[in-house]
Amino acid sequence: MGPLTSRRMRRAGRASAVALLLVATACGTAPPPQPRPAPAPAPPAITVTTNDASGAPGYLFVTPGLSAADARLVAQLGGANTAAAPAHAPAATGAPLIADKAGRPVWFHPLPADRTAANLQVQTYRGQPVLTWWEGESQGGHGVGDAYVADASYRIVAHLALPAGLRADVHEFRLTPDGRALLTAYREVPRDLSAVGGPKDGRVWDSVAVVVDVATNTPLLQWSALQHVPISDSYLTPSGPNTFDAFHMNSIAPAPNGDLLISLRHTSTVYDVDGRTGQIRWQLGGRRSSFRQPGVEFAFQHDAEFADADTIRLFDNDANGLRNGQGAPESSVEWIHVDPGSKIASLVRRQPHPGSPVVTAAMGNAQPLPNGDTLIGWGVAGRVSEVTPAGRLVYDATMPSTYRAYLCPWRGAPPGPPTVTIDAAANPPAAHASWNGATDVATWQLLRDDSGTSTVVATVPWNGLDTAIGLDAGHRPTGTYRVRALDAAGRVIADSPATQA
Repeated sequence: MGPLTSRRMRRAGRASAVALLLVATACGTAPPPQPRPAPAPAPPAITVTTNDASGAPGYLFVTPGLSAADARLVAQLGGANTAAAPAHAPAATGAPLIADKAGRPVWFHPLPADRTAANLQVQTYRGQPVLTWWEGESQGGHGVGDAYVADASYRIVAHLALPAGLRADVHEFRLTPDGRALLTAYREVPRDLSAVGGPKDGRVWDSVAVVVDVATNTPLLQWSALQHVPISDSYLTPSGPNTFDAFHMNSIAPAPNGDLLISLRHTSTVYDVDGRTGQIRWQLGGRRSSFRQPGVEFAFQHDAEFADADTIRLFDNDANGLRNGQGAPESSVEWIHVDPGSKIASLVRRQPHPGSPVVTAAMGNAQPLPNGDTLIGWGVAGRVSEVTPAGRLVYDATMPSTYRAYLCPWRGAPPGPPTVTIDAAANPPAAHASWNGATDVATWQLLRDDSGTSTVVATVPWNGLDTAIGLDAGHRPTGTYRVRALDAAGRVIADSPATQA
């Protein structure tokens, strides 16, 4: 079963239960009052410090928070340094969250404490926009779980589980135009590590790139880093009894010629892999680069993909002391021109944060936007920025750590109705309107039903997943209430079931 079960959503309460309710209430009717739902976990806060009107439109897709295992690992790596970012309380788990550019939540999918999520974004499947993400358990540096594809009503339309011996990993879930999915997986393998300073009877994490046919959930290709890359290429060394994470695959992207571009963080190398044979055509960076690369330096990178046929864009963390034992002064996005014929790689552009330096030890990504800007997710630094080609900052927001961040258009239409709760004990009392995942709501009306007659008590603009509607401070609300969702043209979209104050 997929993660969006009605049982879990009922537990999640007001903010998330509406995503799987099966019967919508007809507009203009007054159904019997419903029991008041339990409070839902609040989405992590997003603090927006820059939001220029020239920025690209769309919604933010993030998974703020770290599992306890990942938080310990990030602390060991040195965490992040982002001088200008407001402090955020750590979020216990990376739950999927859609928010507008003002930071207001639109859809939130809270998770149990033992689960986490990553790679929430809009992709295309069978010609339609779909919502995709990975969900599972963190193993501290990687994860074991499954990949999910949901339609605009947040119903699961594909659930990808890998064959026996493999579980989909947190790092990559990418759909291709021909209906394939690119997924990372990790598996533990016994290995003699004495040549790299480890035990003879050691263990190593093999990083595996898996290509899957989405419609049939059939694996088409498995590429093992252990079979193609020497362990001695790693910049890490075995540590005690721990399984050695020599490679740490963190991105797979299709190349224009059908190859796969694979990033291994712990070799600080990006590999062009033949999409049919699995052979490495060339590799950029690390101990054995195929290129002469004057001016090109990166380390412990994330999210490598082709920006065009001969330019690679990647997020350069560069925070772990590979260059000088102390780490770089800032992380950045780099565009690197590669010429396999001449074996020369050259730096086209480097984009750090335009304000105060941001150094992030782990995670991070860069997304090209339709207006030519680049959205940058700063990983464990808990920051998302939009930067123009000229390097001007047009959007900046902080939040708890998010593995990646995306800005995408999206129109969500949950199948169930909105909900309303009345907080009569508050001072002043208030109603709370919610419709988890609905993007068309511009205005909420609060109606009081009395002896078959409905009266509009208040009308307020939509203001996030939990929109508060103030009531008369001098009177304790009584009776039956419901909310009505209106779109930007003032048309009625749906009514909530009634609730007793």
